[in-house]
Amino acid sequence: MTSAFLLGIAILSLSACDSFVDVEQPNSQLTSDAIFNDYTTASAAMKDVYTKMRDGGLLTGKPVGLTHLLGLYADELQSYQSSASSAAPFYNNAVIPTHSYAQEIWITTYSQVYACNAVLKGAAASTALTADQKNQLTGEALFARALLHSYLAGVYGACPFITTTDYEQNLNVSRLPKSQIYTLCISDLEQARDLLPATYLSSSRTRPNKFAVSALLARLYLYSGRWAEASNEASAVLNQSAMYVWEPDLNKVFLKACTSTIWQFSAAGATGNTQEGALFIFNAGPPPVVALNSALYTVFEPGDLRKTAWTRTITNGPNTWRHVYKYKQGAGALPTAEQSIVLRLAEQYLIRAEARAQLGELTNAKQDLNFIRTNAGLPNTTAVTQSDVLDAILKERRVELFAEFGHRFFDLQRNAKLDVELSPVKPGWNTTDALWPVPESQLLINPNLLPQNAGY
Repeated sequence: MTSAFLLGIAILSLSACDSFVDVEQPNSQLTSDAIFNDYTTASAAMKDVYTKMRDGGLLTGKPVGLTHLLGLYADELQSYQSSASSAAPFYNNAVIPTHSYAQEIWITTYSQVYACNAVLKGAAASTALTADQKNQLTGEALFARALLHSYLAGVYGACPFITTTDYEQNLNVSRLPKSQIYTLCISDLEQARDLLPATYLSSSRTRPNKFAVSALLARLYLYSGRWAEASNEASAVLNQSAMYVWEPDLNKVFLKACTSTIWQFSAAGATGNTQEGALFIFNAGPPPVVALNSALYTVFEPGDLRKTAWTRTITNGPNTWRHVYKYKQGAGALPTAEQSIVLRLAEQYLIRAEARAQLGELTNAKQDLNFIRTNAGLPNTTAVTQSDVLDAILKERRVELFAEFGHRFFDLQRNAKLDVELSPVKPGWNTTDALWPVPESQLLINPNLLPQNAGY
């Protein structure tokens, strides 16, 4: 692949514009018909979208991503940076509409959405691609577009759902309610599920297949209260026992070749590992950036193997700190052993457990919950009533999915438990902190995005 082509498809740079709505038909090869006259270059354009998602916006493992910021914003992580750092307002729950991270996330993520739409447009117009190739690219772009919008709705609430590369149309978009965003995401995913094959394009699982789509569908059905559909989609994934083999060794769950991985980002070269590992791991105190919040560390039950496998203790005299240790490779050029996992099997068991509990299928719900607990070295749950089972599942999600793209925050948000859980441990917490502010720069550019979220 030529360097000119790589420059041509790099339309996601923040330096290119002040807002996603400013993105005119770019003078780049991504929008050229030539890109979609050949599957190799068309496929490279789609892979570039994943690279940009890994390196910026909501899903990056860098400090600007949700894993870090929502970990601080809720009760998973403790900041050790100065009060002047960009992350401090998230830890103190004092984010304002002019904050640079809030703006960067909005702009970068919508630029990624724009790129998904460019792939959709190019694939649809191509006369050179085969039907199967068009289906592959269309399914992947719909999957990525739904994934991005679902996270945008989670942190901003009502937001635009962008389906075009027409900059004039995008200039005047309005915000849609979160429930409507989820409905549109589900529609994208249902189309993608029918377009993508059951098999992966490669053993690395860095390009989504039909079951990666089902995994995300299961999550959004759950978030939308569509319990039966959530259970069915999770089962569709869990029933693929030949493809997804449960990894019982907790120290191997986050390795790049783990068979319980459903979809992951590619590594940045042969000597790149995860940005999460580079962010979280430290070998001497005090922590340079962030450490595990003691509120989370004390939640682990006695004997929970995840506590020893997925956290690590650093001491310096009388001082003790702990960091997230799901990924074991820190910063530095080391042979790639780990890649950032976005969807994995454990979440599907917990989704199905919750959906079944909501449907009153408590025996089956506890069976899924106990599967996760047994693998962590814990006894079966003692929960009996529906309410107790749901609480037990929520707690299990906390210790299974911590420091992974903000699961804890979204679980509290969708269960209306943010105030109850965070007010006692977060002095700066307010009820209106349930959503982030829409960046002020975007409201000035497009008044149709008004009103601002409450509290800002």
